[in-house]
Amino acid sequence: MPKRNDLEQKALQIIMNKGREGVLQSELWRQINASSREGSRISIKLESKGLIYRERELHDGRWTYRLFSKRVPISLDSIITCPCLTCSENQRCEASGEISPNTCMKLTKWILDEVQKTNSSSGE
Repeated sequence: MPKRNDLEQKALQIIMNKGREGVLQSELWRQINASSREGSRISIKLESKGLIYRERELHDGRWTYRLFSKRVPISLDSIITCPCLTCSENQRCEASGEISPNTCMKLTKWILDEVQKTNSSSGE
């Protein structure tokens, strides 16, 4: 029988892979081959660690939870719109220079927009 920590890791990976759509608790338990009791304990533990959040949902006439990851797997999509990639001043840009990421309004706006997108998609 797999260790609880192994099941937690497997569960977290499945939840992360589901992205913004999340996964129903009952689907997750079937995928990791766990009982509903064991699965509930795993989801509560992942939530208490701040790795996931749960939203109550009515599914097929029964109340359950949909599980969402607070962490998003890293991909190029997360930086593809960064203004630095196409900036004409890129070669002159440095932390202590006249042109700097510390004072760049384009970069600041992009970061704030990304934070807002992340917060609105995670339900915060």
